[in-house]
Amino acid sequence: MIAGRQYWVIIWYLILALGLLGFWSGLYWGRRTHWKNLDEVLRAVGTIAVSAGMLLLLYDVGGWTSEALLVGSLLCFLLALISGRRTPHRHRPSDDDADSS
Repeated sequence: MIAGRQYWVIIWYLILALGLLGFWSGLYWGRRTHWKNLDEVLRAVGTIAVSAGMLLLLYDVGGWTSEALLVGSLLCFLLALISGRRTPHRHRPSDDDADSS
C-alpha cells in the first residue's frame, strides 16, 4: 500500500499533461527550426514515458512494461543531455572589424 496513492496518481497525470504539452510545442518548433531543438523533444518524450511508467506502477498493472518505460525515459533524458551539449558558434571579434570597415 502506498501512502497518498490518489495524490500521486493526480500528480503523475499532471506531469503527463505537461509532457504532452511539451511534446506538442517541441514538434511545432522543431518543424520551424529544422529540428535544432531535438533535446527539447527528447525531454518531452522522456517525461511522457516516466509518467506513464509511474502510473502503471501505481495502478499495479504494468509488470515489465512499466520498468521498460522507466528505462526508456532514462535513455531519452541521457540522449537529450548529449544532444543539447552542442558547442555554440563563437563569434570572432575580427569578423566585426572586417564588416565595419
